[in-house]
Amino acid sequence: MKEEITVMSEKGQVVIPKVIREHLHIKPKSKFLVMGYEDTIMLKKMQIPDLKSEWEEIKKIIDERNRKYGKLTEKDIQKEIEAYRKEKRKAKL
Repeated sequence: MKEEITVMSEKGQVVIPKVIREHLHIKPKSKFLVMGYEDTIMLKKMQIPDLKSEWEEIKKIIDERNRKYGKLTEKDIQKEIEAYRKEKRKAKL
């Protein structure tokens, strides 16, 4: 990609040229990590997860697991926690 030139405003705002925004799929409200070193400023586009989509995926995995093995009870969960802790204690010895 070809380099572009931009100017900083009085308020410290910098416009990212349109060709770069389009190439990187940058939309309004995009978040960036800003780093500075000597005479260089770097912007890194942040990938903010879509929590709703991720939660739906987790629910699908749980539902599939429940269909395959049956639903876990509170007692099953407690039993697994205790077994895990017991193994951790053994490993420390």
